[in-house]
Amino acid sequence: MPESKPRRTRRAAPQPATAKAQKPNPPWFLPVMVGCMLFGLLWIITYYISDGTLPIPDLHNWNIAIGFVIVIAG
Repeated sequence: MPESKPRRTRRAAPQPATAKAQKPNPPWFLPVMVGCMLFGLLWIITYYISDGTLPIPDLHNWNIAIGFVIVIAG
């Protein structure tokens, strides 16, 4: 019975020298992110607890949208 030819293994291509390492986030990034998320959550909770009289009574249900925008910004 004839023997099959062994497969040639391809060598991995070297990484291009132009790849740049990612820089770490600045030190203020995490506190601002967490602060925005907590502030938006507190905005929504304040609206629900106060039955719509706080934080801005004239906006009614738009207060929920504002809270979510602040959370998403975080």
